[in-house]
Amino acid sequence: MMETLGYFATSWTDPYLLLITALGTFAGIYIGAIPGLSVTMAASILISFTFKWDVNEALALIVGVYVGGVYGGARTAILLNIPGAPSAIATALDGYPLAKKGLAGEAIGLSTVMSVMGGLVGVLALALAAPLIADFAIKFTSRDYMLLGIIGILLVGTLSGESFAKGAFAGALGVMIGMIGLDPMTAETRFTYGSINLMGGVPFVVAMIGFFGVAQALVQLEHIDTAPIKQKVSRIIPAWSDVRRYLGLGLKSSGLGTMIGALPGTGGDIAALLAYDQAKRSTKNPDVPFGEGAKEGLIAPETANNAAVGGAFVPMLTLGIPGDAVTAIIIGALYIHGLKPGPLLLSDTPHLFWFIVGNLTLANLFLLVFGLTGIRIFTKVVECPRAILIPLIIILSAVGAYAIQNNPVHITWALAFGVIGYFLIRYGFQVGPIILGVILGPMIDANYRRAMIGAQEDIGTFLYDLLSNPISLVLTCALVLMFLNQLPFVKNRKRRADQRV
Repeated sequence: MMETLGYFATSWTDPYLLLITALGTFAGIYIGAIPGLSVTMAASILISFTFKWDVNEALALIVGVYVGGVYGGARTAILLNIPGAPSAIATALDGYPLAKKGLAGEAIGLSTVMSVMGGLVGVLALALAAPLIADFAIKFTSRDYMLLGIIGILLVGTLSGESFAKGAFAGALGVMIGMIGLDPMTAETRFTYGSINLMGGVPFVVAMIGFFGVAQALVQLEHIDTAPIKQKVSRIIPAWSDVRRYLGLGLKSSGLGTMIGALPGTGGDIAALLAYDQAKRSTKNPDVPFGEGAKEGLIAPETANNAAVGGAFVPMLTLGIPGDAVTAIIIGALYIHGLKPGPLLLSDTPHLFWFIVGNLTLANLFLLVFGLTGIRIFTKVVECPRAILIPLIIILSAVGAYAIQNNPVHITWALAFGVIGYFLIRYGFQVGPIILGVILGPMIDANYRRAMIGAQEDIGTFLYDLLSNPISLVLTCALVLMFLNQLPFVKNRKRRADQRV
């Protein structure tokens, strides 16, 4: 026991490791806040710098950047409606309306505290239930991931505002954008129209910057003479009554985020969207409707995406399977230092497992400190006159789009998506389902085809597999229930029942 505690506290008691973790977390917050500068990109660059470092020092820095970066995307999502990272897309849905009401400081403070809570729940799950969760996650097959993706697509019912038809159209548009490029299995071109630039596909970050950043800037042009709203930053630390009120929702979203994070290939973006959907379905009579500044819509995705960090380490450390792109890079770092993540890691190198657990905990505590400071400077951004802010957003969007692959064509695409997004918003469409379709479309496509290959291209065998496997059966039933829930007569019946209450 004492030996385990010693491994856990390694980075707490070593001043140099303590400093590196703090610097990594601080840098991660600001990297995550800039659209286009992803945590994945930062971690991959850090690998080359830490090649000759001690493994504990390299891990301390990368883990700090990872934890800080997942949270950092929420700041620009709340202040500018530009998610700094895909995991902050759902955060913008209610975070930005809160900022428009002058409550940016309170929104960031609440999101910080709940993010830390989600992160600590994820770490606790990693420490206590790693073998159990990993055993469950590895049982997911291709058809289960396909079902999970389709369930995610049905979130358009949640993200589409009042019109499900408009949400379905936007989701289908996103799926089509996600299919652009070479077919990953047959190398056939799809929707490229002979363009070489389109053969590599459209990075979803470019679409995200265009539909959220540029489109929002164009919408703001119509209100360029409107005086900016003064943000209330007198209360950054959230009231204890708020924390206590939303504690149950935070814990539920943290559990969901940990489970989704433990599924290889998913990550914080899907965890955040599913948590947002779950919060919207389960919250009765919120103070403010979802999409108009509901705190529940801010808390659920922020706790889930940070909890997914701990979950993503579970399959990586116990099975050698990365939970997301960043843990895939961390696996590379471990291999570089002669370590092999997998079933034997816990027994052969327990010091490494408990060092990572201790370092993740430490990074979350630093996140609480750094997340609650510097907010006043951030909130000044939205108090700038629109004549200054709008060009700044467009320049930031262009730089972010270019920085993904140093490709100037991506700037053109981001601007084009911005113009399309502007007209969609003007005619009452939501852009959230588009990004959802871009992310989940390729995942559904690839896993459906793998599942059909596993069923030897026989649709009868495929359907039998859906009903004979317990996990597939549960997901299929959930999918059918979600679909039925969207039918007009079911929604009308629920509406009448709510009115009677």
